[in-house]
Amino acid sequence: MILVLNAGSSSIKFALFTTTLELRLQGLAAEIGSGGFLEVNGARTPMPLVDHKAALCAVLQALNAAGVSLSHLDAAAHRVVHGGSRLTAPVRITPDVLAEIAACSPLAPLHNPHNLAAIETLHELVPELPQYASFDTSFHATNPKVATRYAIPKMMETKGIRRYGFHGLSYASLVAALPRISGGAVPARLLAFHLGNGASLCAILDGRSVATTMGYSPLDGLTMGTRAGGIDANAVLRLVEENGLERTKAILNHESGLLGLSGGKSDMRKLMLDPSAESAFAVEHFCYWSLRHAGSLIAAMEGLDAIAFTGGIGENAVGVRARILRGLEWLGVQMDPMANHRGGPRLHTAASKVAIWIVPAEEERMIARDALSLMTGAA
Repeated sequence: MILVLNAGSSSIKFALFTTTLELRLQGLAAEIGSGGFLEVNGARTPMPLVDHKAALCAVLQALNAAGVSLSHLDAAAHRVVHGGSRLTAPVRITPDVLAEIAACSPLAPLHNPHNLAAIETLHELVPELPQYASFDTSFHATNPKVATRYAIPKMMETKGIRRYGFHGLSYASLVAALPRISGGAVPARLLAFHLGNGASLCAILDGRSVATTMGYSPLDGLTMGTRAGGIDANAVLRLVEENGLERTKAILNHESGLLGLSGGKSDMRKLMLDPSAESAFAVEHFCYWSLRHAGSLIAAMEGLDAIAFTGGIGENAVGVRARILRGLEWLGVQMDPMANHRGGPRLHTAASKVAIWIVPAEEERMIARDALSLMTGAA
């Protein structure tokens, strides 16, 4: 059995897979440090979770209650948001790898420290259990230098200030799953939309990332649930002058995006049900900037053969998909409205020059697959 963990600031998502990558159970330990509850396969139980160690203990107890003791676990596999320029492939966790993940914490201060806490706490609880890490940045390591380098002095780049890109595990999963869904090979020029509370696009040429919308951090690119997306650096400097650094961080990361545009709603489902002009504008802003960035990524591939949607919005928001696909009709995109309403997986008509697919996000299975590949390779 492989236990997959995705640790955030106040929650730990988990999933348990067999070594044939069958999902046994999944759940969430949430509201860590402020109450707390444990959810397993949709069943929620309130319980105090004072810290990440208590949350992990609760997860392990839930596994035991489901008939999976610690002796049944072959490995634990973690999602780590930032691997920097060195950790560009899945790895077995060693002291050196831990040190490198810690060194990347300044690049992802909202994520890597919590990923590290889960790894270290699990090692404390089950020291003999092998642990592996997959990185959200690694799929984009194939981006050319011209795509990752900011036009700043080189001495700044040596401090790690460059484009990295994120949602890599989602895109890697999409590339792995699409042939099974479409019945054909991965299209040569594939534009992938990972649309959710965090959102990005990726240009995938011959199965490899060549451009993506997120940059140095997950704040860049598209309009998101609470993140501003792309914003002029001088505008950021003015916000810092007027509000201070910490307040500006909060504004751009937690109070902007759909939430800021609509005046209080970050959930796309609620926005699309709300008749107000502010909510309608927020949805249109999301779609408009998705299309603006799509044009840039299509240019990076010098054409387009297929489109794939994934993520909570990408998989479920019928109207958002329709608006984006209407904006790409100049490329020969023809959407089947009934197929879009049904949720696919195939959305294109027979006459469409561009294939269109919905690919369910399977990041946890991708992490388990990475760990299994390392385990079997080592064996």
